[in-house]
Amino acid sequence: MIQDLPISERPREKILEYGVSSLSNAELIAVLISSGSKSDSAISLALKILSLEEDNIGQFSHYEAEEFMQIKGVGTAKACKIVAALELGRRIAAQPKTSRLFISNSNSLADLFMQDMCHRTKEFVQIAMLDVQQKLIGRAVISIGGISEAAAHPREVFAPAIRKGAVAIVVAHNHPSGECKASSKDISCTKQLAESGKILGIRLLDHIIIGDNCYISLAENYQELFNV
Repeated sequence: MIQDLPISERPREKILEYGVSSLSNAELIAVLISSGSKSDSAISLALKILSLEEDNIGQFSHYEAEEFMQIKGVGTAKACKIVAALELGRRIAAQPKTSRLFISNSNSLADLFMQDMCHRTKEFVQIAMLDVQQKLIGRAVISIGGISEAAAHPREVFAPAIRKGAVAIVVAHNHPSGECKASSKDISCTKQLAESGKILGIRLLDHIIIGDNCYISLAENYQELFNV
């Protein structure tokens, strides 16, 4: 049984320690189905599932839930989890890379954050991560503060960008007061982030402040902060 394995060899623990790519096909399926049956562990059951297509697991993309349920121990819940995961993978694979949003100006930057942040009652700090072509490759919430302040330490700001392999980031935070005006703290924070980004090789393109259906781009209004 999985609980009898050393902790470092258990599939979920391996994901957290080494990343999901470290898992075998059987371990991936075991994580999906969560548990085994009366006679099989999750891993054993996963191996039986894999035996349906020993030569080409890609054929699983054509399977219906009922076909997985032919295996003893695979009920409706387990079969539905597998086909749902397969469908999600298919949709991700079908998504064209060219659909990534290209960041060309402050308007497109503000649009990334406006709907989500303009009516927040607490201050949020978020980042958008960009590739070498300035296309969006991900977003992350860095911190959530009180009514007037949220932390934006370089360590937390750049950590997701490093993991994602981004070459540039845009920082955004909202002013719950609705005012689109950079404070002295906003300016000093931006300068610190720009300097940290230069050391890390991840350029800070802009710092967007979101107000009540308005925004200010610090790159447009305080360009000297970014010339580091």
